Amino acid sequence: MPCPTPQWEYAPVATFLYKLGRAAFRRRRLVALLWVALLAVAGIGAATAPTATSSSFSIPGTEAQRAFDLLEERFPGAGADGATARVVFKAPDGQKVTDAGHKAVVEETVAALKAGSDQIVSVADPYTSGAVSQDGSTAYVSVSYKVNGMELTDATRDALEGAGHAAQGKGLTVELGGDALQTMPETGAGEIVGVVIAGIVLVVTFGSLVAAGLPLLTALIGVGVGVSSITALASVLDLGSTTSTLAMMIGLAVGIDYALFIVSRYRAERADGRSQEEAAGRATGTAGSAVVFAGLTVVIALVGLAVVNIPMLTKMGFAAAGTVVIAVLIALTLIPALLGFAGDKVLGRKQRKAPAGETAKTAKEEKPNAGTRWARFVIRRPVLVLVLGVLGLGAIAVPAASLEMGLPDDGVKPVSTSERRAYDLLSDGFGPGFNGPLLVVVDGDKATADRTVSTIKKLDGWAAVTPATPNKAGDAAMITVIPKDRPSSAATENLVHDIRGATGDDVLVTGATAMNIDFSQKMNDALVPYLALVVGLAFVLLTLVFRSVLVPLKAALGFLLSVVAALGAVVAVFQWGWLGSLFGVEQTGPIMSMMPIFMVGVVFGLAMDYEVFLVTRMREAYVHGERPGEAIVTGFRHSARVVTAAAVIMIAVFSGFIGMSDQMIKMIGFGLAVAVLFDAFVVRMAIVPAVLALLGHKAWWLPKWLDRALPDVDVEGEKLTAHEEPAPAPELVKV
Repeated sequence: MPCPTPQWEYAPVATFLYKLGRAAFRRRRLVALLWVALLAVAGIGAATAPTATSSSFSIPGTEAQRAFDLLEERFPGAGADGATARVVFKAPDGQKVTDAGHKAVVEETVAALKAGSDQIVSVADPYTSGAVSQDGSTAYVSVSYKVNGMELTDATRDALEGAGHAAQGKGLTVELGGDALQTMPETGAGEIVGVVIAGIVLVVTFGSLVAAGLPLLTALIGVGVGVSSITALASVLDLGSTTSTLAMMIGLAVGIDYALFIVSRYRAERADGRSQEEAAGRATGTAGSAVVFAGLTVVIALVGLAVVNIPMLTKMGFAAAGTVVIAVLIALTLIPALLGFAGDKVLGRKQRKAPAGETAKTAKEEKPNAGTRWARFVIRRPVLVLVLGVLGLGAIAVPAASLEMGLPDDGVKPVSTSERRAYDLLSDGFGPGFNGPLLVVVDGDKATADRTVSTIKKLDGWAAVTPATPNKAGDAAMITVIPKDRPSSAATENLVHDIRGATGDDVLVTGATAMNIDFSQKMNDALVPYLALVVGLAFVLLTLVFRSVLVPLKAALGFLLSVVAALGAVVAVFQWGWLGSLFGVEQTGPIMSMMPIFMVGVVFGLAMDYEVFLVTRMREAYVHGERPGEAIVTGFRHSARVVTAAAVIMIAVFSGFIGMSDQMIKMIGFGLAVAVLFDAFVVRMAIVPAVLALLGHKAWWLPKWLDRALPDVDVEGEKLTAHEEPAPAPELVKV
């Protein structure tokens, strides 16, 4: 007879969380006070911290970055990150900006700009700096500032806009461009609408305002702590202004979902006749285990963005991962504590009014619900459901083959903005490539620089090449090359590669356009290693959770299908313009370079959430002796409604960010919303049960040697029975 394993040789996850849930329930006042205190400290830190600026952008290991670093070293101040602005003047048809009257207006504007702020470094007169188009129709004034766009004072920005407006009514068309006009992204009413929709879904799901309010309250507290902490540390860690928005987006969605699952499990445990404290402990031990492992997959996906080795993306990933960790901790501690305060008010009215003992009996005789009926339909026709699901997502994924990536500039902004109109005026007056000049940095003497100019002029695709400008020491020089074509065109990309190929290692190409090209290439190169790392780690984690090889494999393949379909939808809307007006897309253009890899990371984590929540209930039924088909039905009976509600909530939250003015946030909000839609309702609710039905017992197969090697984390809560404390008869009559 084998020797029994000592009871406390290890602490399964479910057992530890069970005790944590009961402890939080009993000490609810202390737990609630600690979270409120943490929120207050984070809020005070955010209120007293310096204003966040635009995160510094660098791409380590690229030629464009090496050129920029060399520029900073050999031309001190020339590569500074201060803001710039362009005031563009366009004369009426048949007239020129060099006409006496128009020239007086331009010079008047130059004088006003110089006197407008002490943050200005220089204001270039277009008539002396050569900033007049060849046909004389267009001119621009370049303004340089000491600080970046986010640090400009309102008075400085008002002075810039005032100078432009003053010249507007004097016979010239005047538009303003440049990053000096950069402001914090505008938030629309969409986020509030998303939270309201989440509240409505929770009320419908639970039939109780108190139960609906708990996930919203805890999610808002979690997001408050996370975003306030990011704001407090933004200046010190150079996090940038968009990091907190992305953390809010992800933290709010997962915070509501994680709390939703624990509250739902608590209600189910109460329906089985357990006491309030015992129900809170078991809900935290079972649903809380799923929350922990689901949260871990999200954290792995976000932290894994460090593989790309782009500091800005790494910081965004770590900040969002921190918010997810806070959401998990709140779900495991604050939710049980608040359940202690709420008591049976989280139960539906019928459940509260049911006679003692009647609820447990009703739970055992539960009628088939929509989830049960859908699961039985899929089990009867698994091949049909599988083929339709795969073909449908495959069709939506087709546009992803035409994906074009780039970094945003003023050319992708709506035509209603002054920045976009200034961009177009400069393109018309000076050529399409004027808005994307290439800066060639020569690490050598003047003779080397002159040879470089001659070499570049022998190439195709340039509109202008300036003479070399040496530094004071004479050991480096700058050359500006204006491409013939627009910055995001293939011709301009070819010109960059041609210059690099025709010159030696002592010649480096940088500038916004070259940085864009190198950034996109770095994203492409990092995608496969990133996928391998994230999917590999998550595969190990899910193998540990489900004690199966095929279930994690199916989960990973399903994710790839949903994320490619989501990318196809993003390309169709933001690049092709299909239904663009419906989503507020006024200007189509390339998809932002970081979008695919960022979406892969976030969507993978969220997809695994639904996999864990849905399939753990199936696994739980299977290990309790049910046949594979019955386990699928049981999992859907208990989890389908809650998973559906969680997906709708997440879609609503992400969709709320489509109303943001920032193109990147808008695109990410749309991409995550459609990805959750595809993954939750097509992959997890249709393809997953179809595959499990076809696999049968094989779905839960695990090699014996691996079964012995893996620790038993007991996500299903099998060992909770040994720790369940005797409790008095449940008091379900409370109203």
